[in-house]
Amino acid sequence: MFDFQDLFQWDRFITPTIIKTFYWLVIGLIVLFGLSGIFSALAAMAISPFAGFILLLSSIAGVVVGVVFSRIAAEFILIVFRINEHLGAIRDQGGMR
Repeated sequence: MFDFQDLFQWDRFITPTIIKTFYWLVIGLIVLFGLSGIFSALAAMAISPFAGFILLLSSIAGVVVGVVFSRIAAEFILIVFRINEHLGAIRDQGGMR
C-alpha cells in the first residue's frame, strides 16, 4: 500500500496502488447505470414492447462494453507505470549510454 508520506515524495507513484479501487468504483457505477437502464426498459415495454426490448438489449450490451473498456483503461494505466519502472531498472543497470 502507500503511506501518507508517499503523497509528498516523488520517488514512488501512488496511482498503481489506487487504480484497483477506482476500477471497482467504475464497475459499480456501470452496474448501477445498467440496472437503471434495465428497469427503464422494462417500464418502456408497457408502452412499446419492441422499443423496450431494444432498450433492454442495449442496456445489457452497454454494461458488458463498459466493463470491458474500463478494464482495458485500467490495464493501460498499469502498463504505462510498469514500463516506467522497467525503464528505470534498465537505466540503473547502465544499459542506456
